[in-house]
Amino acid sequence: MEMTKEAIKQVGDMKREHYAMIINGERVESSSGSTFETFNPAKGEVIATIAKANEEDAEKAVQAARQAFDHGKWRKYPVGKRARVLNKIAQIMRSRFDELVEMEVLNSGKSVGAAQVQINQSIEDFEFYAGAIVGHRGEVNNMPYGFFNYTHKEPVGVCAQIIPWNYPMMMAAWKIAPAIAAGCSVVIKPASLTPITAIILNEICHEAGVPEGVVNTVPGSGAVVGDYLVKHEDVNKVAFTGSTPTGKDIMEKASQTLKRITLELGGKSPNIVFEDADMEAAVAGSLFGIFFNTGQSCEARSRMFVHEDIYDEFMEKFIEKTQKLQTGNPFNKGTHLGSIISQEQLEVIDFYVQSAIEDGATIATGGKPMYPEGFEDGYWYEPTVITDVTPDMKVVQEEIFGPVVVVEKFKDEKEVIKRANDTKYGLGSAIWTKDQGRATRVAHQIQAGIVMVNSPFSAFPGTPFGGYKQSGFGRELTVETLDLYMEDKSVLSYYGPKPLNPFGV
Repeated sequence: MEMTKEAIKQVGDMKREHYAMIINGERVESSSGSTFETFNPAKGEVIATIAKANEEDAEKAVQAARQAFDHGKWRKYPVGKRARVLNKIAQIMRSRFDELVEMEVLNSGKSVGAAQVQINQSIEDFEFYAGAIVGHRGEVNNMPYGFFNYTHKEPVGVCAQIIPWNYPMMMAAWKIAPAIAAGCSVVIKPASLTPITAIILNEICHEAGVPEGVVNTVPGSGAVVGDYLVKHEDVNKVAFTGSTPTGKDIMEKASQTLKRITLELGGKSPNIVFEDADMEAAVAGSLFGIFFNTGQSCEARSRMFVHEDIYDEFMEKFIEKTQKLQTGNPFNKGTHLGSIISQEQLEVIDFYVQSAIEDGATIATGGKPMYPEGFEDGYWYEPTVITDVTPDMKVVQEEIFGPVVVVEKFKDEKEVIKRANDTKYGLGSAIWTKDQGRATRVAHQIQAGIVMVNSPFSAFPGTPFGGYKQSGFGRELTVETLDLYMEDKSVLSYYGPKPLNPFGV
């Protein structure tokens, strides 16, 4: 079937019955005519159909990106001009903030409060990289007399960017903003569960003045489209956020063409509460650390260690506050937890909770699916606290990706550092203490890319985000991220008074 095309001038109505792919600045249907349904997980109902890309469509997207990079004007723009376009993207997003929030809530089931925070950060990402690229430059190096050396930063090329379902708009912004600021062209593969806001963001990019072919979006199967992009010889870099097993597969396949890769993968982050912590702050921060975004977050602080001297008092307060968390209509401002993304993920969460019960753990609160009034057909799980766990349990060692936290007692600093590091992951971590010396000591010994001290928040534009060990490598959200999308070219010249004749012949 011949693809139908519609050039993008403006985004138009965000809420539609159907969303096309974006290739070379046009709305494009699948070459096969295939579509798939995307759902509102809070209600379990279809909200739209999506053009389903196949390998032929992915090839067209790569070639559009390649053409735009090799022969287009974007990478040749002065950085100030690229910065103005990035700021224009942010301006359009801000002007349509409420619509973007609505679409994010509808397609992901997250609470409106969470969506507002995430859309706002998405806007700030483009503003941040608009500023960062203007001051990002090479260096002049000290050389022997007669020689001059400088480094020149050039965009790496065509980038495949594979986006997860838990933060659809924000993760797309984290990847698109630095890539196009650096002058690259990109092909986005959004998660099949949540493709809508990534498609809309691509449309906004074009409305703001990004040339055709620089940003392309091909929703479809990861096993088909994602795999094709990772293996493609015309793709110079892959950036992926998602599970560790998928990240390993991408790393292996990308190695065949020696692509650059950035991997932000799974986590099982520790949350350590010392005996001198501000009790109210630690309880409130720990609550947010696991239940924000319904626990569907790679850096969720899902392993909580509480000092034995305050354990009983802390847990009483923590469980009491957990039971006060509001679920239900994601559009209600008082809702704290939205829905689970899918029935499949709901079953995964419940599997881990049931395994904990079978292994002898105690469900302090929660522990089962729920059915809020008016949303009975959606996918919901109670905020769950599990105690009496041991380090060998699945629920302690494996990523659950849901509103489930396991809690353990500890006696001293040395012990808790060892137990906190007893995981294959190393993404986030949190420390609660009034002792700044202790906070620094522990932070330097925790094997994680992010350490939060007396704060529940893990990321602002400008702060490096990424992990140790099997949580991946590379850092996003920071100035240094630009270097992941650029090559450093060394230019060495001679200006001495006499011609060089190294062989002397």
